[in-house]
Amino acid sequence: MKRPNFLFIMTDTQATNMVGCYSGKPLNTNHIDQLAEEGIRFNSAYTCSPVCTPARAGLFTGIYANQSGPWTNNVAPGKNISTMGRYFKDAGYQTCYIGKWHLDGHDYFGTGVCPPEWDDEFWFDGANYLAELTEEQINLWRNGLNSVEELQANNIDETFTWAYRISNRAIDFLQRPHPEDKPFLMVVSYDEPHHPFTCPVEYLEKYQDFYYDLGEKAQDTLTDKPVHHRLWSQAMPSPVEEGSRYYHHPLYFACNDFVDDQIGRVVNALTPEQRENTWIIYTSDHGEMMGAHRLISKGAAMYDDITRIPLIMRPPQGSPKQVDTPVSHIDLLPTMMGLAGIPKPDILPGDNILTADPERGVMVEFNRYEIEHDSFGGFIPVRCWVTDAFKLVLNLFTTDELYDRRNDPNEMHNLIDSPRYAEQRNQLHDALLDYMDKIRDPFRTYQWACRPWRADAVPRWMGAFRPRPEDGYSPVVRDYDTGLPTQGVKVEEKKQKF
Repeated sequence: MKRPNFLFIMTDTQATNMVGCYSGKPLNTNHIDQLAEEGIRFNSAYTCSPVCTPARAGLFTGIYANQSGPWTNNVAPGKNISTMGRYFKDAGYQTCYIGKWHLDGHDYFGTGVCPPEWDDEFWFDGANYLAELTEEQINLWRNGLNSVEELQANNIDETFTWAYRISNRAIDFLQRPHPEDKPFLMVVSYDEPHHPFTCPVEYLEKYQDFYYDLGEKAQDTLTDKPVHHRLWSQAMPSPVEEGSRYYHHPLYFACNDFVDDQIGRVVNALTPEQRENTWIIYTSDHGEMMGAHRLISKGAAMYDDITRIPLIMRPPQGSPKQVDTPVSHIDLLPTMMGLAGIPKPDILPGDNILTADPERGVMVEFNRYEIEHDSFGGFIPVRCWVTDAFKLVLNLFTTDELYDRRNDPNEMHNLIDSPRYAEQRNQLHDALLDYMDKIRDPFRTYQWACRPWRADAVPRWMGAFRPRPEDGYSPVVRDYDTGLPTQGVKVEEKKQKF
């Protein structure tokens, strides 16, 4: 049986609220919407973490950032952590990654050095893009192209942009001859619509008078929300004017439109033969608050505005459909491996989302925004559990949250102390604690169990010893006491030795 190709497309800072087929708003995401019409649209897909590097760690290692290493921006995965590229390359795939990586632990732009699991000829991270620009052009890109006038004065067209050059390389790869017995995995990773919002002037002109209606979310007083939400709101005042429900940022919307056209260029470059054997996967790392709940950017919050991401899988053949089952970026690598016939190692906690249990829950985490400085409050550990009906958010240092996803989709009413929802809340709480234990979350501690609203809380103090699950590459884990390969010795058994 012929193994499928994979075209994996991702954007940066584009939640479901910025995609037309999800939001119902006139955002001109026509190419993405077309993929949804032809494929599988996941309506409850969640990022692993609403911040760049930890989110990408979940996507490309299949392991939550709390354990793979990058629990904050600009920290790299551990050397014993394998990536999507390694699994697929070792399975005989051509592996090609083009665009923003933000997973090498260096900085936002990267080092320009291609990891060994990807094709060096096509690697094009931010450092590679900067190397093609003059110092004047770099200054323009980062700080000097914020209006129609500035774009016109500097004759900025699509050829200047990182996105256009990424697309060119992707099209080049698709047009190369490919051996019949060697399928490909190509990841195309765009920076847009992330800041600094660079696009041709004709896109910006379309959005000069465009206002995004946030509805009631713009008027959230945050009175029953965690204190760090209020501190965040005070430190970074929302651009939504008092009494208004609208967010106005022409450049953000323009780049959202522009990157959709770049996605269209790549998708349309597939030959008929390639389309017949290629899974197209589209998603984004996280979203942008845009003034909802009086917050901007992303950080230590679990609102859908930044955690619920678009996820569309267009199969080579099959009927289009929508899936409401909660799924996670942590599930994408296992799903792709299943489609490619690659055995899933024990270390990957995700499931195949094409056959996932509708009753499942998924976890979202946050630990810290950035290692360099204390932007967005520093260390704020958060764990979230999302099911079809509810979202439970544990804010370790402050107030927890519970939202009724069906009756309060805008997440305005925190039900954490509501007696009416106590039974469901406690079930969600137990499920989240069990999952944190299952994946060996290194930040687990008894405080996650002992919450003020849980009268019957029992501290989770002692537990079983469980070695690192096998990944198919790393040496066997040896027991500290015996020096022999571990057998999953329990803490209770080890205690008897002393």
